[in-house]
Amino acid sequence: MSQPETGWVTVALVGKTRGNRGEVTAVALSSHPERYQDLHEVFLFGPGMPAAGEKREIEEAWYHLQTLVLKFRGTDSIDDASALYGVEVRVPASQRIALDAGEYFESDLIGCEVFDRRTGESLGTVSAWDDGGGSGLLVVGDLLIPFARTICVEIDPAEKRIAVELPEGLKDLNRP
Repeated sequence: MSQPETGWVTVALVGKTRGNRGEVTAVALSSHPERYQDLHEVFLFGPGMPAAGEKREIEEAWYHLQTLVLKFRGTDSIDDASALYGVEVRVPASQRIALDAGEYFESDLIGCEVFDRRTGESLGTVSAWDDGGGSGLLVVGDLLIPFARTICVEIDPAEKRIAVELPEGLKDLNRP
């Protein structure tokens, strides 16, 4: 998936059609399911959409068997819905949900410089997020760092800085 453009947050990825009223399934990118109940106006980016995104209104959003289902106003047939396959559902960054203390948006972690707290050595910059681990992994060059409180001991996205205390041998162990 491409990185969201500056000023946008991707909240879902549209999947296949569902039913015959123009509904689509979607991969929810928020761990807060209530987030989707509050969505009314979104912008669609991707295949078949204008470069600046296409504004859409959400008529309904609900979960069916743990799958997010979206119904966009004006998308009323299977053909209309199938044209949306693969698009990103985005909201302006100003509409991101409030997070609890100790929670971070993945997009805010990307670009942070990572330092070894013990030595002060810069390990590099977070270039991506990998869901491959239980708590997720920060990709820093060819190093994968578990995003765990015991390892990432100081996290300051506003300053674009993360201090870590790496377990012995981690630098050599988990290179991709």
